[in-house]
Amino acid sequence: MEKEGKSDGDNRSTITLNVKFNGRSISVEISDESTVKHLKSLLQPLTNVLSRGQKLIFKGKVLVDEMTLKSSKVVNGAKIMLMASQGLHQGGTSVSCEAIARVRLEVDKLSHRVEAIEEAVQRGTRVEDREFVVLTELFMAQLLTLDSIEAEGEEEARTQRRKEVHRIQSFVDMLDDLKSRNS
Repeated sequence: MEKEGKSDGDNRSTITLNVKFNGRSISVEISDESTVKHLKSLLQPLTNVLSRGQKLIFKGKVLVDEMTLKSSKVVNGAKIMLMASQGLHQGGTSVSCEAIARVRLEVDKLSHRVEAIEEAVQRGTRVEDREFVVLTELFMAQLLTLDSIEAEGEEEARTQRRKEVHRIQSFVDMLDDLKSRNS
């Protein structure tokens, strides 16, 4: 049985850490001689974030994988913040897929405005050029958002992103066509 933080009669102390991630606190018991990399491997199944996608921050500094917790001055009861890189989750829905889904929702909203312009042009109603410019810029902003989403190693996310890019491009092409018919 462990007594006063010592284990198996050696000089290692078991410490309890509170890791903050996505608004929750995860309690982890670990030896203070363990490396940061080992802590990340313990957190992987608890957070569904791959070790390489984890950034652990303690007292405003990023912990280095090769350092031990003790040498990093991490003590019993310490609070550590876990930041996850986009696209480096395992299983379930990845962060990048969720980000692409948010873009898809925004594009859906914009597509309704394109449909309204299309109906107006078909009726012969003149649409201000400003409408075409604003909508095109909003679509371009969504393309930039998609471009910033890392999907390395995630085939599903890359496929979703590619489809969404093509979808946005088709709306921009449609706006160009409607603008020329509107003149």
